[in-house]
Amino acid sequence: MNITTEQMRFWSPAVRELEPYVPGEQPKIQNLLKLNTNENPYPPSPKVVEAVQKVLENSADALRLYPDPDASELKQAIAKQQQVPVEQVFVGNGSDEVLAHIFKAFFVQDLPLLYPDITYSFYPVYSQFFGVNTQVIPLNDNFEIVVDDYKQPNGGIIITNPNAPTSIDMGLAAIEEVLQANPNSVVVIDEAYVDFGAESAVSLVEKYENLVVCQTTSKSRSLAGLRVGFAIAQPHLIAALEAVKNSFNSYPMDRFAIAAAVASFEDQEYFEAQNQKVIASRETLVAQLAELGFKVLPSSANFIFASLPSKDAGELAAELRERGIIVRYFNKPRINQFLRITIGTDEQNQRLVDTLKNEILA
Repeated sequence: MNITTEQMRFWSPAVRELEPYVPGEQPKIQNLLKLNTNENPYPPSPKVVEAVQKVLENSADALRLYPDPDASELKQAIAKQQQVPVEQVFVGNGSDEVLAHIFKAFFVQDLPLLYPDITYSFYPVYSQFFGVNTQVIPLNDNFEIVVDDYKQPNGGIIITNPNAPTSIDMGLAAIEEVLQANPNSVVVIDEAYVDFGAESAVSLVEKYENLVVCQTTSKSRSLAGLRVGFAIAQPHLIAALEAVKNSFNSYPMDRFAIAAAVASFEDQEYFEAQNQKVIASRETLVAQLAELGFKVLPSSANFIFASLPSKDAGELAAELRERGIIVRYFNKPRINQFLRITIGTDEQNQRLVDTLKNEILA
């Protein structure tokens, strides 16, 4: 839609300057292999479907009445699975909403928020939206976070681990070093992909009063369509998030999302089995792409970040799309020769490899 300057006179000045986040494409094309938005290739636990159906059986009250504003049952399920007190759990409508509340609650400071130059692209959007001062810290030449770069005055730190889109895990020892160096700043570890091979910083929450760990059910629990995210921190930080939430939307979680997420957290065996399938498929795909000449960064996520020195990444993405396969291409400095490829099923990954080998690179 083309909006004229004349029409924009109704917009507030801040909105006129916004550069919104651009989500991965959700095309409506038949027989498309969609490897661009890091969705899980496997369905959620069967117990999730059963839980949603039970809500539907009582649809008169389920739809007529407001849901629990505190989503208490969900908080208890998360607390049990994560082995933390329920007072340390905050939930929201997807981790993006949880992150929005985090930015408002902790990062509107005189000193700048620190985050990497290559990271989740919602961070600069929220920074602009909430008027957060920022200082972008470059990753090193290997696309790794350098801990010493975060030992400087700041108004907060946010790090995605494993990082996106690079897929690299920085390790708990490095995270703890950042926490120790910044006792008077909130440090947020965004763990959207942690269940695919990294070690969660939740184990450090009890030790550090300035740590917030943010996770989602969209990836490892296959619930991207229901929007359930959560944060874990000491109670004094959770209280700030609750204050922001209740000043914005007191009922962010609907009954279906609560019931489905509870069922998912209660079925730990299914959760772990599906994650191991994704990890195994990832390692196979990495080996196959390496045989084709790709450079693949070490991944602890449900995606890989890969480049082919002999071919332009943008052209390669376009050629894959022509053949019904979409991957994520970022036309940005430093990473414009990489493709982010979501791990699919073994069959889906093989289709990608065969297309590359037999049609594009033949």
